[in-house]
Amino acid sequence: MREENGERMRRRGVRGRRRFVVPLACGGVLLAAGAAYGYLRGTGSGSSSASTATVSAMSLSPGTPTAQLYPGGQADVVLTVTNTNAARIRIGSLALDTSQGTSGFAVDGGHSGCGLGQLSLATQTNGGSGWTVNANATLSVTLTNALSMGTAAANACQGASFTVYLRVAS
Repeated sequence: MREENGERMRRRGVRGRRRFVVPLACGGVLLAAGAAYGYLRGTGSGSSSASTATVSAMSLSPGTPTAQLYPGGQADVVLTVTNTNAARIRIGSLALDTSQGTSGFAVDGGHSGCGLGQLSLATQTNGGSGWTVNANATLSVTLTNALSMGTAAANACQGASFTVYLRVAS
């Protein structure tokens, strides 16, 4: 009889678990179906707005060599960059502005016979790190050994003062 009672108890336990699992599973299915219906039927609307500041162009002063050039020599070039914007500006590189002067260079009036074809300036990157000009600030920039004079420069260039026109390349 004991075995018979044990068998009955086991059957009741299985039926009791079924009574609990089936409603729980049905509830889960209904919950998932309700969520899917809400997702598919849901609508929404909204709006947003944003504005941007007006950015002014920065200005570059003409560059000037820091030392007298001689045939085959080099000189540093100094210039100032002025940022009138409310945000800082990053300059990746500076290059010769060939739209100004004579191919980007000018010579003082007392040396008009000095041909500028022997001058050259390679694009400058500050060692690859560029320059950052803070908001509403002026930055003094020195381009080390940037200006070169070829060995075939004319004698008329002796004692001349040069101007170097630059532009932001990136």
